[in-house]
Amino acid sequence: MTPGLLALIVLALACGGFFLGRFRALQLVGKDLRLLHSLPGYYGQTVALFTGVPALALMAVWLLVQPVMVETRISSMIPAEDLPQGSSRDLVMADVRRIADGLDTILASGGMSETDLREMRADLSDIRSRMADVGVALGSNVQPSVFEAAKAWRHLNGLARIGMTAATLAVALAGFGFAAFRIRPEFRARNVSETFLRWLLIAASLVAIGTTIGIVLSLVFQTVHFFQLYPFQEFFFSLTWNPKFGGGSELSIWPLVWGTLYVSFIALAVAVPVGLFAAIYLAEYASKKVRAIAKPLLEVLAGIPTIVYGLFALITVGPLLRDWIAQPLGLGSSSSSVMTAGLVMGVMIIPFVSSLSDDIINAVPQSLRDGSFAMGATQSETVKQVILPAALPGIVGAILLAASRAIGETMIVVLGAGAAAKLSMNPFEAMTTVTVKIVSQLTGDTEFASPETLVAFALGLTLFVFTLVLNVLALVIVRKYREQYE
Repeated sequence: MTPGLLALIVLALACGGFFLGRFRALQLVGKDLRLLHSLPGYYGQTVALFTGVPALALMAVWLLVQPVMVETRISSMIPAEDLPQGSSRDLVMADVRRIADGLDTILASGGMSETDLREMRADLSDIRSRMADVGVALGSNVQPSVFEAAKAWRHLNGLARIGMTAATLAVALAGFGFAAFRIRPEFRARNVSETFLRWLLIAASLVAIGTTIGIVLSLVFQTVHFFQLYPFQEFFFSLTWNPKFGGGSELSIWPLVWGTLYVSFIALAVAVPVGLFAAIYLAEYASKKVRAIAKPLLEVLAGIPTIVYGLFALITVGPLLRDWIAQPLGLGSSSSSVMTAGLVMGVMIIPFVSSLSDDIINAVPQSLRDGSFAMGATQSETVKQVILPAALPGIVGAILLAASRAIGETMIVVLGAGAAAKLSMNPFEAMTTVTVKIVSQLTGDTEFASPETLVAFALGLTLFVFTLVLNVLALVIVRKYREQYE
């Protein structure tokens, strides 16, 4: 049984439990609600929660643990001498999974029976060609131990699915029966239901924390693996980025960091003044009618997909800068450049600056404006000397958050700035960023068996630290200098 179908069955049982619990509570008191401690719906909620939540939680944990346990068991079946030269156990296990999926496809199409599969041997059959017939590409002939491991993978996964189905349904039915037999007129169903829901809300709030911890740990573990294969000092103290799959790579982070900071600086140079002036106009000068039209139109920029911005940079902005500025001044002949990506990225992040700054400016109390006007100040003087100083911490926080968004952008840089990793001050030369190289290093070889692939995790951890520092700095500035008004 598939996990999706099993989840639907559990949810159906939970829905049935709700109606049964409600009906049972009413029947026990002859439909006289005054005799019940709680409303009938709470009795139904209790049965539904005890039926669905533990069962779905068990299924989620099972789905997380099962692949790890199965892979650990199957991996031990492949002797070291059967590992191809220059390969690793992780790569062989990837072949095991692909062969198992191919066997499932063959069985589903009727090309083989389970009996035929049990009798099938790698040394007597052309497994590679059979896999190719169902769209599974293998790099080399299949060793007998690898084929037997693939068959064992299918068998163990099948047993695990049966076990998960049985355990999940058993827990759901046990919860159903436990909650249903507890229903009495004096049973405090509301208290139980609200306590259960409170713990569910706490668990939901911990999802973000758990996700962040999982992301950080995955980056840290793979980064440690990378530095076990590649010298730490070469990564941080060299100035050349030249990956070569197969050995001989130079993987310095600094050309990528320089490109990231250069593009982000140009983007902020565009977005900060335009976004801040737009926010001041909308908050202090624009009429309600103009604001109602201009603010949504400005925020449309945030909803445009980044691939569209990238195409705009590649087709329109890049050629214009090349033909009108770079070539006449002798600064370059490429339409892909730091300036191209920076200008377009700056337009993209204008709404981040303008919307946040507008909200912050509007949060300044009207009493400060009235007091300034009462002292004889003009509107422009009030904006410069009262409103902006009061809103400055929030505005700085908005700028730093926009900088985090610019540092993490990929698509615009791919199409607008090129893929050359270099240290140069010329803004009309092609350069690249950390995010672009993360994508390029993980494209194709995803088994993490070489430093050229694992370097993506070291780059990702570096990028995470950069954005984390910016976000923490924004929060510190806002909290330290935030004005408190009555």
